[in-house]
Amino acid sequence: MHAMVYHGPGTSAWQEAPDPTIHEATDVIVRVDTVTICGTDLHILKGDVPEVTPGRILGHEAVGTVTEIGSAVRTLRVGDRVLVSCISSCGTCRFCRESRYGQCLGGGGWILGHLIDGTQAELVRVPFADTSTHRIPDGLSDERILMLADILPTSYEVGVRNGRVGPGDVVAIIGAGPIGLAAVMTSKLYSPSHIVVIDIVDSRLDAAHKLGADTVINSRTTDASAAIAALTDGLGADVVMEAVGTPETFELAVELVRAGGHVANIGVHGAPATLHLEKIWIRDLTITTGLVDTSTTPTLIRLLEGWQLDPTALVTHRFGFDEFPAAYDVFARAGETGALKVVIART
Repeated sequence: MHAMVYHGPGTSAWQEAPDPTIHEATDVIVRVDTVTICGTDLHILKGDVPEVTPGRILGHEAVGTVTEIGSAVRTLRVGDRVLVSCISSCGTCRFCRESRYGQCLGGGGWILGHLIDGTQAELVRVPFADTSTHRIPDGLSDERILMLADILPTSYEVGVRNGRVGPGDVVAIIGAGPIGLAAVMTSKLYSPSHIVVIDIVDSRLDAAHKLGADTVINSRTTDASAAIAALTDGLGADVVMEAVGTPETFELAVELVRAGGHVANIGVHGAPATLHLEKIWIRDLTITTGLVDTSTTPTLIRLLEGWQLDPTALVTHRFGFDEFPAAYDVFARAGETGALKVVIART
């Protein structure tokens, strides 16, 4: 088969790789039909995730078809169309029993494209298949369901739910990349009074506005703190989500939130950020971090079926498997290309 293989910081290639095989009785092999690239993959290529070693096949999001099953798999059959979750779950450890699959102690968590070979390939081995895949209901297209492999549950769980978004809240989202835009979509499920999105790329701010943001702010030309203060009578936003992953954007998030408010950090950070406790200890803030658990994926699937969510608006570019390097190039230069989510499909 062919796969997108990591060769160290700054280097990857679409090349031949061995076909995956069943290792454990709970494994399945999935023929990958549709896949995407995540901002975390770019962090890996920058060297921000040292656990990823050269030779690793990248990717942790896919839609595909089961081609082989292990002897202990109970809920899947060859030919089933499945969503491969970015998080694997053993289903039996303490954290999995608490639906905190991202912290799995039994060999799961974020492993695909991280600790084991991932989904950016023609075939992928999926461990713990019964608890780490979702059969796709009839009528849902690959592109719609693919967005539930990572960005929709990440924005919903780590941003909206951790941030405790509620009716009437003023919500500020820093970063209008795919995760930030998905946070706009999933915040609207809770009827906030106002959603503000802050970024430095006008094309992404335009996308945020189209997806439901009430106010968009280019922080290169507008003082975000002053704008939020004017909107909230000087109090600050009820909930601020950080969806970039830099020290500057984290500190801005803490600056924008009101006393007693919530800061939900979603961004993947490759460098330390300063927590100014000497300034914020008196403000009763709640600051949350987290890796997605994907425990809400079944709920999100139902919302897709009912058309309460339609993430296909996030897809801006489409490629075939043999165009993987071009897809990475377009996605990495999102400020120039206008890329949000790129979809790579078997042709």
